[in-house]
Amino acid sequence: MPHKYPYIHYLLLLWLITGMAACKEKHASTKGGVISLSPPPYLLSPDTIKLQQQARLLGQYARAHGYNTQLAFLVDFSVFSGSKRFICYDLEHQRVLSSALVSHGQGPDFRAEKVVFSNVPGSRCSSLGKYRIGVRYSGQFGMAYKLHGLDSSNSNAFNRFVVLHSYRAVPAVAQEQGICRSDGCPMLNPAYLASLAPHIDRANRPILLWIYR
Repeated sequence: MPHKYPYIHYLLLLWLITGMAACKEKHASTKGGVISLSPPPYLLSPDTIKLQQQARLLGQYARAHGYNTQLAFLVDFSVFSGSKRFICYDLEHQRVLSSALVSHGQGPDFRAEKVVFSNVPGSRCSSLGKYRIGVRYSGQFGMAYKLHGLDSSNSNAFNRFVVLHSYRAVPAVAQEQGICRSDGCPMLNPAYLASLAPHIDRANRPILLWIYR
């Protein structure tokens, strides 16, 4: 026998379909909070063109100021900390020799992935700019090199005890999660820093490090 109000079936079916769709959308967009579908505010690898530009500028600076013109280190802090953003660069042949993970300063909030920069003592922040790599020594966490800031943005690096040093909590391979923070020092995996040490120690002129974003 036909239903007296056939349109009721149609409305009921429409309500069920709409409710199921809304439920699926809710489950897909939330997992311990809202999942953003927009791109992350950081890169997952250094921008190649930008890296080459920075390396050329650093090579020019090295020639003009009497620093090493064969090898340099560059750090792109616009890149996610779980990615390899420390670059060992061949200035003569304009090529990447190796790359590694490197920690940044924790700043005001160690949980934040975005790097906060400061030159102020006690800020626990990374500092942008060019550095001269100084003498090697054995520090609290193992092998370390003094850093001398060459720009107004990092002029307090030496007095802040910002150094290039090894730290066993820095992974050797890329990670899906962000890695540990420092008090402002660029920290490297111990095995990786050990692989750079012979080049730094035997260099005829001081090697430069450039932290940029």
